[in-house]
Amino acid sequence: PHRPFCGQCGTPLGFAFLDGKGGIDLTVGSFDDPSAFRPVLHAGAESVHEAWLDTRDLPRNYSATTRSVADRYQAAGLEVPE
Repeated sequence: PHRPFCGQCGTPLGFAFLDGKGGIDLTVGSFDDPSAFRPVLHAGAESVHEAWLDTRDLPRNYSATTRSVADRYQAAGLEVPE
């Protein structure tokens, strides 16, 4: 397989087979607004992790209110996500 990476930071951006058949899969998280996408299927469902399918009831920690995370962003000279 071929895995495209960001030329600036090295983040993996997707997946494609070397023969070029079947298009390319892009990671949702690599888009500026991933909320614009809705899942339509589970690819590779034989290895799906059932516990990760519905996590909406888990407690949520936010970067801006988690001091150790916010400190790391600031130490790197980055804006803390809201």
